[in-house]
Amino acid sequence: MHRILLLDDDTELCDLLTEYLRPEGFEILVVHDGEEGLAAALSSPVDLVLLDVMLPGKNGFDVLRELRARSPVPVLMLTAKGDEIDRIVGLELGADDYLPKPFNPRELLARIRAVLRRGERPETTSAERLNAGDIEMDVGARIVRIAGKDTELTSVEFKLLEALLRSAGKVVSREKLAMAALERTLGPFERSLDVHVSNLRRKLGPADDGSSRIRTLRSEGYLLACAATR
Repeated sequence: MHRILLLDDDTELCDLLTEYLRPEGFEILVVHDGEEGLAAALSSPVDLVLLDVMLPGKNGFDVLRELRARSPVPVLMLTAKGDEIDRIVGLELGADDYLPKPFNPRELLARIRAVLRRGERPETTSAERLNAGDIEMDVGARIVRIAGKDTELTSVEFKLLEALLRSAGKVVSREKLAMAALERTLGPFERSLDVHVSNLRRKLGPADDGSSRIRTLRSEGYLLACAATR
């Protein structure tokens, strides 16, 4: 059973989501205050945090910022409908995905399951390793090293890098990356994938010659600018 921390000050919504998610096999811990929610996320064993932006005590962005500095737990942001800035800021701070309110509970359930799947290790640990230049990935152990140094990635960033490594030196379309990392298609004007790629690019750092390791090809997709080796 997966344990979810639901951090939202809308008590009616929390009650409805708890009633909906518990029969689906989830244990729900509900907190309505940002400060208390952050403490719960850091002290309690949770598999996912559902995090609202507008919270008393400490807003969702501050909670996410402090949480990301101390924990890799997956976070799904709940944002106001149409407020694209909130969604982009949340992704830039390290949220794994977002869902604008009001939402269909079935879509929330699908997003929750997708986020949790990305963070799970396979039952049989794969010995597969992917390499490109000084980038090394142990797929089964979910370890990434840059120039021999361990680099912590979110589950989305790990899946993005894995897809790029498997096609290093070749263009990977945005659609293919979205399915690999988010397990869904992108909306017509959605920028979530681009923000995740930007975060990954920042964590990888520049290549030895100062150029970007991940190149953007307008209207085509992204390319990891080095040849893969096994």
